[in-house]
Amino acid sequence: MTATQASRAEAPYRPGGRHRVARVWENSPRRLVPQVLVLTARILRRWSRDPATLVQSLVMPAGFLAALDIVLGDVIEKVTGHSGLYGQVPLVALVGGMTGAIIGAVNVMREREVGLLSRFWVVPVHRAAGLLARLLADFVRILVITLAVMCVGLALGMRFEQGLLAAVVWVFVPSLFVVALSAAVLTLALFSQSTIVPQATEIVIALLMFFSIGFVPLDQYPDWLQPIVEHQPVSYTIEAMRGLSLEGPIAEPLLFTALWSFGIFAVCAVPLAIGYRKASRRG
Repeated sequence: MTATQASRAEAPYRPGGRHRVARVWENSPRRLVPQVLVLTARILRRWSRDPATLVQSLVMPAGFLAALDIVLGDVIEKVTGHSGLYGQVPLVALVGGMTGAIIGAVNVMREREVGLLSRFWVVPVHRAAGLLARLLADFVRILVITLAVMCVGLALGMRFEQGLLAAVVWVFVPSLFVVALSAAVLTLALFSQSTIVPQATEIVIALLMFFSIGFVPLDQYPDWLQPIVEHQPVSYTIEAMRGLSLEGPIAEPLLFTALWSFGIFAVCAVPLAIGYRKASRRG
């Protein structure tokens, strides 16, 4: 079936007359949602069949969380009066999601090199479907990682003391920032010829991880470093998740997490769309 034939929808047959063939625009909004869902399912199936992706997304965060609790759990509890899990569990969920963003970006580069993106470009699929499907798949991936890390945290002793609704919101908070970061990493990948560039973002992830309130309380950092630690996006996200699970402010850190996320999206939106279009038309 050619692309032209696939983009037509036949109306019901009328006796004594001709078939009426109505053209359906390939970028029709009513085509977008089902196509995004189909392409998202394709990406998720591919990830689920890759042992390396599964280990890095699920097994490594769980092991990292257990190690953090053994090494720092008692120390943080003595300093703050409560378990360090309320900062460590959100931190590990965020780090797992951010690390997975690099894997997704490298996979897109490989699909570009083998011509898969260009094949999708010549079929009657909504032009935005491929890019939106990748962001939606990232959202689902981060959600699964957060749930897995949460289960480990509950097994180690973390509890949700603010009620069921707060616990549900807690699960979705990491996706807000990490999807924005995924968009930034994907933008770098689409304008790069080597995987070194997106993989180099691990340095940024490491800085966000180590200089956050997930490891130790804010007042344990040097005075000159505290403003940077306090106002970086990972710290805001962890503070919001701690408030949703234990105690503390919620509205303000959620607001600043959203501002960081929307700011990253605003910077990346146009370059990301242009880069994905160029990658899809390559070859």
